[in-house]
Amino acid sequence: MDPHGDESTPTRMLFMGEAAVTEGFRLIGFETWADPTQRILDELLETLLDNRQKAFIILGPALAGCDSPLLKRVRAEGGHIVVTQIPSLASADNFQCEIDDRLQLLLGGAAQFSQE
Repeated sequence: MDPHGDESTPTRMLFMGEAAVTEGFRLIGFETWADPTQRILDELLETLLDNRQKAFIILGPALAGCDSPLLKRVRAEGGHIVVTQIPSLASADNFQCEIDDRLQLLLGGAAQFSQE
């Protein structure tokens, strides 16, 4: 049983990032924002938190690296809002997600992540 609300309430799938990839996320069912500002991200996060909505959020690199206190809070709390990120189109080969470091710690540093 979900302690945070009704189990029948769907999880919102949201993409906020580069306009060049927004259409692809929209086609697979995500709510999308092309080239949003940090203010727009903060407004969305505030709404999600206030309404205790479940959400899966994918951020582009600009927003993923922004200095939003609400984004830091959501990432630290975990729970009903999950946030991940995608690489920049210009540097996809050099992308390392924050989860990579955690996995390496769990696996004793033996894990090697590749872009295969």
